Amino acid sequence: MSDTANAQLADPSTLTPEEVAAVARMRQGSGWLSGLGRYLGLLTFFGIWQIISAVVLPRIDANLVTLMPPPTEVIKAAASLVLSGELLKHFLTSLQREAIAFAYACVAIPLGVLMGWSKTVQNLMEPVFEMLRPIPPIAWIPLAILWFGISDLQNQFIIFLGIFFPLLINTITGVKNVEYNIVRAARCLGASERAVLVNVVFRAALPQIVTGIRVGLGVGWMALVAAELVGATSGLGWLISDARSVLRTDIILVGMISIGIAGLLIDQGLRWVARKLLPWSLAMTK
Repeated sequence: MSDTANAQLADPSTLTPEEVAAVARMRQGSGWLSGLGRYLGLLTFFGIWQIISAVVLPRIDANLVTLMPPPTEVIKAAASLVLSGELLKHFLTSLQREAIAFAYACVAIPLGVLMGWSKTVQNLMEPVFEMLRPIPPIAWIPLAILWFGISDLQNQFIIFLGIFFPLLINTITGVKNVEYNIVRAARCLGASERAVLVNVVFRAALPQIVTGIRVGLGVGWMALVAAELVGATSGLGWLISDARSVLRTDIILVGMISIGIAGLLIDQGLRWVARKLLPWSLAMTK
């Protein structure tokens, strides 16, 4: 494509209506091919998996198929769990635990705003959080079981730890990165300290806070599955653990795929909400 054509594409006002329509069709076709490429890669992956599990492994050892069933068997197991309602029950149980723990972990937002805004508050609380933050949530599971028993509260506590610290750190960073000239302008216009903190600093830090929520929910979801593997009687993690005890690798894979799909849906849903609530943030529009 010539430099003149590139310049015309960069400035649509120089194009005729017919040329604009042609460019739109070209871009639509390019987007369609890009989407097809993504699905083609996924289909290729499952095709290779099917061939290895259904053709290659039986020739080596028939018992290996039990350890790595083909996608067709996984789909059958998934259909059976869906029709019985068991998969939906465990999915909703895990999702409920994540939502409740997230509600508790949101205390990190006002706390992070205060720590990012006040050096005194940060100096007072930072050593405690910096000592606790490197401890992985999974390490708390034995103690959580002793404290709360095998219950939803134990699982929620582990998820809370997974969400809290990423949300806290991102909130502090977002507040500290607010441009000082904006704060100074608000003060010059007569805004009180509380109004500056709530209406200026908090709003400016929102994109970073949303990033913290996204990271925290991802870590919390992983911590949830680990907690359910050890101390739960329901949920996707428990489903995987129970299937392992009876050597149902097809159900194990169904549980793993469900966890991945749930994590993807949570993140995509959060990004959609962020695009609606924070249209000025370039990071949220990508």
